Amino acid sequence: MKLLTGNLLHFPHLQCGETLENLLVRTGLRIERIVSRGDSTPAGEWYDQSWDEWVLLIRGEAGLLIAGEQEPRHLRQGDYLLLPAGCRHRVEWTDPVQETVWVAVHIGSPAGESD
Repeated sequence: MKLLTGNLLHFPHLQCGETLENLLVRTGLRIERIVSRGDSTPAGEWYDQSWDEWVLLIRGEAGLLIAGEQEPRHLRQGDYLLLPAGCRHRVEWTDPVQETVWVAVHIGSPAGESD
């Protein structure tokens, strides 16, 4: 097995938008870093995955709306959340001033498949 190394907080500066990087991909498992700034899920769109996703907010802030809930959950540095398969969700907003850094662990996802 090859050793993997890196730093979650070293990435190109974003003016706005989002970048995704696979950190580790194995059968049934994908770990990715998401860096976003002032980004949101397009209006009317939802993520609805057939696998579980565990997310951890490393830096910044975000509003994550779960289908059926009235208000977005305000996520801050250190907050994590398990989104079970079939849990419709969307990113309502991410911090427009600094990058928001997430780690997403996709459990049971086909290798390399994204949302």
